[in-house]
Parts: sequence; structure tokens; C-alpha cells
Amino acid sequence: MTTSPLEATRYGVADGIATIILDRPERLNAWTATMNAEYRGHLQAASDDPAVRVIVVTGSGRGFCAGAESEDLAGHAQRGSYDSGAPDDLATPGQGVRPEFDAELAYHFGIAKPILAAINGPVAGIGFALSCYCDLRFAARGAKFTTAHGKLGLPCAFGLAWLLPKLIGLPRALDLILSSRTFDADEAHDLGLVTAVVDGPDLLDHVHGYARMLATTVSPASLAASKRQVYDAFHLTAAEAVRAAEAMLDPMMAGPDYREGVAALREKRPPVFGDPPAPA
Repeated sequence: MTTSPLEATRYGVADGIATIILDRPERLNAWTATMNAEYRGHLQAASDDPAVRVIVVTGSGRGFCAGAESEDLAGHAQRGSYDSGAPDDLATPGQGVRPEFDAELAYHFGIAKPILAAINGPVAGIGFALSCYCDLRFAARGAKFTTAHGKLGLPCAFGLAWLLPKLIGLPRALDLILSSRTFDADEAHDLGLVTAVVDGPDLLDHVHGYARMLATTVSPASLAASKRQVYDAFHLTAAEAVRAAEAMLDPMMAGPDYREGVAALREKRPPVFGDPPAPA
């Protein structure tokens, strides 16, 4: 994979997998307005590219993302207010799918492709929230996690008070939110927050292997529909979720992925799915 570097990130595509690398290693990839703009742009590019089936997000060097840049935090304190520093032409990946997804980080839910976080080191604050909005998380052994906000005198930001209880249950989420305590990758796995803990040097290979499995064995149409169903269900009753699934059934049965899946099953061979169309 050849990565294209920008000021605060790198981006590359290989084997149907887009990899976004947060790239300020000297600052443990602390989040800035520039990183935010570049990250959104990469997600938009991956979402629009029919050759991309899965997206992987990771950090360079020793960390995933140690939260907001401390100089930015100091600026907020001096002003007495928050300023995202976002440019007017900020990309809007995943937006326009549901109004509930049209907010900072929540836009991850509107992106039709699975997003996997490879948490290679410390993750805090907005970095922690970003990883939670990814669909699955994998962590390097020894990686440290914290919500961080409580020790800065801030609210639990980015909708994490809504999302984290859905990921790990209310009592466990309240412990992490109220205390802002630091916990490690093994505890994150025990909590159900991460899917697997892997030795650091093997992490990205492990996550790319999982991504290749999704990219080569699962229908892109099914991946998109399944992800949409999961996050739509956050806002539906059980009956509405059943009816929504029923509404998807006939159109998907008329599609090429279903025909290929049935043919592969009958012929006892792996399915070979075509690339999904780019979003309109």
C-alpha cells in the first residue's frame, strides 16, 4: 500500500481496504482542526471509492490519538469558549443518511462501509470517542484508554454519554464516564469495548487480515445494509426494525450479490462479489 501524506494524516488503498493514519507521532497524534479536516476528507474519499470495501483507522508511532492538542485546549480556556477551527469547506462524509447521524463523529454511522479502529497506543478524549464511533475496535496489548473529560472540568463530549452505554452497558459506561480513569487494553476487551487484543507489532496486520476477510467473503451490499440496520435500530422500535428489514429484502434479492451468493453456495465455492457502486 502506498500512502499519500498530508499535514496531519496519511491515506492509502490496497486490496479493497482504505487505511487512514493519524500522523502527528511527536504529539501522540493529538487532534487538531487540520487533522479533523483531513480525516473527514479521507473518509469521504473512501466512502466514494467503489474499490474500497472496508476502512481502517490507526495512529502512527506510539499512540492512536491522545485527545485534543494541548495548545488548542489552552486557547479554549483563554477564550472561555470552544472553537473547532473547522474550515468552511469541511467534508461531510456519512451525512444526509439520517438526521440523527448529522453531527460531529456521529457521521461514522452514515458511512456504508465498515470502519475498524486499530488502537496502537494511548487513546483519550476525542480520540477515545472517535474509536467508539468506529464499528469495531482492536487494540495493542498495553494500550491505555481514558474518556479524559472529567479531569479537565468538561462535559462528556461528542455524544459519548449516549453511545458508550450502548456499547458496554450502563453501569460499566458510567464507571468510565464519571471517573475518567485510565484502563488498559485487556480491561477494554473484558468490557466488550474491543474485539481483540494483539501484540503491538502484529496489530495492523491483524486488523488488515480481518478487513480482508470482510472485503473478500462478505457481500458489499450486505455489509452496507447490515451496518445501516444496526445504527438505524438505535432509533427504531422492534417492529419498525422488522419492517425495515422486510423492505430491504426484495430489492437485495434482485441484486447481483444475492445471485452470486446463491450460485457460490450451490457450486460449493467462495463467492466473488463485484465492487459496489459509488454513492450518488
